Amino acid sequence: MPLIVTDYSWTQTDSTVFISVPLKGARAERVDFLSTEEYLKVHYPPYLFEAFLSEPVDEDRSTAKVGNGVAVITLPKCSNAFWEHLVITTYDKEKKKEVRERALLKYQERLCSESRSKAEKQQAEKKYALETMMKFEKEERDRIVKRKENEREKTTAELAAWQLSQREAAETEARRKLQDQRDRQDKRKAPTGKQEKGCSEGAKVKLDGRGNSEAKSQKAPAPLPAPRRTAHIQVRFTPRVFPTALRESRVPEEEEWLQKQAEARRAGNADVEELKDLREEERNPEWLKDKGDQCFASGDFLGAVNAYNLAIRLHSKIPALHSNRAACHLKLKNLHKAIEDASQALDLLTPAVPANAAARARASVRRGSAFCQLQLYAEGLQDYQAALKLDPHNAALQADTQTIRDILQGSATGTH
Repeated sequence: MPLIVTDYSWTQTDSTVFISVPLKGARAERVDFLSTEEYLKVHYPPYLFEAFLSEPVDEDRSTAKVGNGVAVITLPKCSNAFWEHLVITTYDKEKKKEVRERALLKYQERLCSESRSKAEKQQAEKKYALETMMKFEKEERDRIVKRKENEREKTTAELAAWQLSQREAAETEARRKLQDQRDRQDKRKAPTGKQEKGCSEGAKVKLDGRGNSEAKSQKAPAPLPAPRRTAHIQVRFTPRVFPTALRESRVPEEEEWLQKQAEARRAGNADVEELKDLREEERNPEWLKDKGDQCFASGDFLGAVNAYNLAIRLHSKIPALHSNRAACHLKLKNLHKAIEDASQALDLLTPAVPANAAARARASVRRGSAFCQLQLYAEGLQDYQAALKLDPHNAALQADTQTIRDILQGSATGTH
């Protein structure tokens, strides 16, 4: 039960009441105030001060200050007049209880209203911040689009001007060649005319023993050779020699795998609108894969993910891109994405042939590692066993597989 404080003091003016309550050594942060127009409470355990005011006060302008071991409460009066008593003189406990409950209810309603107002203000501020951010982002996008349009128009104009200059240069060169050809023809015709004129005037011409004139006429141009005839050239490739015996050979699967690899590199998606601004090397998936590998080796896993993302958008059927991106997601702890990429890589690494065994082992280990980090050890053990079957002499893989078995056996033992 709290100790009631009675050694307080109060003073007044015609408009304000001042109450001083001794705190008896209590710290300021432990003092709790509650004030309404007809009730005042100061609580600092184990002490309690209550005042059932004889006249109403303005609770919105009421203040309290704590200092030097005293709490000073300032209560503005609702009407300018001097009070005869600070508190009511009745000893009716029911009335005091009613006043106290009414004050507490009013105080709780005021707290709820303030909380709602604060929440609405925060919501309005968040909405304003979101709208402002969206506006800034829209302006930035519009600015980038406008810059791209300007650059596209500028490049188009430069290309058109270059094409026009090339066309004019080609036409000029064609006219020059035609004029040169005409000049050569005119020069060939000139000596023939002079020779005919000399013969008509009866000029004597010495003949040699064969009856040919000593005057050597200009030789006629040699005729052009006839076009070559078309033909088909048979090309035969050396048959591939597989390291396995014929009874164990998987030549059809090997050929299917090689054909899928070739188709994956031919099947590009370079017509995507936002990919048209890329440089030529940035459209090459091998270049992007090397870039991602360099970023991964330097510890820039986000940069590696971005490089693999662009390569996959251009060529989505290359399994190494999905497998390497799974390794990046493992480093970034994006475990579900790592499982998804490793599964996609394993789907693309079909049919299962010796040429893709190492890649299948890596993808299985990456998916199994993600399962184990998610504490799905049974699924992880299946992937590790599949990888161990492909690479049975890998000591690290054998140790990891045994560790997972021990974890599963320990959990199974703990449940019994």
